[in-house]
Amino acid sequence: MMNDRKTEIATFGAGCFWGVEAAFRRVKGVISTSVGFMGGRKKNPTYMDVCTGRTGHAEVVRVEFDPDIVRYEELLSIFWEIHDPTQLNRQGPDIGTQYRSVIFFHTPGQEAAARASKDRLERSGRYGRPVVTEIQAASEFFRAEEYHQQFYEKCGKSQCVIRYLDE
Repeated sequence: MMNDRKTEIATFGAGCFWGVEAAFRRVKGVISTSVGFMGGRKKNPTYMDVCTGRTGHAEVVRVEFDPDIVRYEELLSIFWEIHDPTQLNRQGPDIGTQYRSVIFFHTPGQEAAARASKDRLERSGRYGRPVVTEIQAASEFFRAEEYHQQFYEKCGKSQCVIRYLDE
């Protein structure tokens, strides 16, 4: 039997990929997710390579989705909600270019939607600081080591819980 399901790919970087993946895995219409690296110079980087900050890669989540169930624009809305797009090269305690806010587009339609979405967010006045999210053409995706895939599920957690020292 042939599978007639139409699928598309979206790729987002919004800090540590564990929490980003967990957020997208809960979305109806998302078929699968995988965490990895994109946007750098080194072929087949490991997690430890990327952690040095010298490869140029961002930690990303590759989202395979059914556009008949969830639209790309809805995924963009989730992306904006799950991180602070005004923090340059960091999210919370995670600092470095590998944690940058970035949308990697796979089609001209995704690029247009991402740019329009970012423009709407900037014009909304929601943040008192500029949105620093990069929008770039997708490049080769390098899947992270298996222990990073669905990390929170493997650890029996549903989301990232960070306790800040000043709380």
